[in-house]
Amino acid sequence: MNGVLPDSQIRSLIAQGTIRADLPVTPEQIQPASLDLRLGATAYRLRASFLAGRGRTIAARLDDFCMHQMDLTAGAVLERGCVYLIPLQERIALPAGMSAVANAKSSTGRLDLLTRLVTDDGTEFDRLPEGYDGPLYAEICPRSFSVLVRPGMRLNQLRLRRGQSVLSDPQLVALNEAQPLVGGAPALIDQGLGFSVDLRPASGDLVGYRARPHSGVIDLDRIGEYPAAEFWDELRTTEGRLILDPGAFYILVSRESVAIPADYAAEMAPYLAMVGEFRVHYAGFFDPGFGIGDSGAGARGVLEVRCHEAPFVLEHGQTVGRLVYERMSARPERLYGEGIKSNYQGQGLKLAKQFR
Repeated sequence: MNGVLPDSQIRSLIAQGTIRADLPVTPEQIQPASLDLRLGATAYRLRASFLAGRGRTIAARLDDFCMHQMDLTAGAVLERGCVYLIPLQERIALPAGMSAVANAKSSTGRLDLLTRLVTDDGTEFDRLPEGYDGPLYAEICPRSFSVLVRPGMRLNQLRLRRGQSVLSDPQLVALNEAQPLVGGAPALIDQGLGFSVDLRPASGDLVGYRARPHSGVIDLDRIGEYPAAEFWDELRTTEGRLILDPGAFYILVSRESVAIPADYAAEMAPYLAMVGEFRVHYAGFFDPGFGIGDSGAGARGVLEVRCHEAPFVLEHGQTVGRLVYERMSARPERLYGEGIKSNYQGQGLKLAKQFR
């Protein structure tokens, strides 16, 4: 059946050798609708980001762009503003009819840690065409904070699919009528489910955070370790608007709470390039069961926002992104938050798990 592959089918691909790894894949890597990918033991500092290009390999092009090589075994710092390439422990041989897409994990995006999948023969980031057989690499560019990484850390994830299973707007309308997908605002369905920004919180005046430049190094393994005030400025307003500064990185939250039913997965995508001088999200995967939990009340989406060339006024209720829903090829054995360490189930405005 066409659709996004659930955890049980990912395990089958591993058993068949379609997905292979330097070290055995661990149960913790297998999510309801994706596979976490692990960093290898070597990083290459690049002078520029690059794609292999059709008919060429990453290894063959590395000499053109590599400045130096780093051993990650004892831990190493990836410095803010620099570009690194790290071979991943996993490799894949996709069969006919199966493709894959990658995206940063939630905490990776909330740290402004630009992480993209690159491959041999690649002409775009984060995309694996059917029939791809080869190694996988993570290109990492810390944008706001320098970070300490080690082999085995999981910064991005891979979602596999058979065929095409994206819901059309009429199908999404029907799903929303059968099982409400959104709370807190009317459902805006236009090439997916629209997301707007909340700048008028129900209580208080805290609407978001802005990354502080020149902060310290963050060890990604240290959960709840770092005082938020040393890395983030709080943003408070009672006016229902913010002026975004060019080059700045923000954590905001959606006005809507959303739910992903068990037989579906979703991905957050930018709304439209012409909406404004900013881009929303690095981490875009929403797993089956997100926002459902015990209450079924939905969870709000955290928005990772970067402003570009000009200052921009962002106003309460402005549409900034959209959720594209896809069918699962089968229901996952475990949903998001069920027996899985899901740090962001039931979330509101929330920083990455390394902060307290």
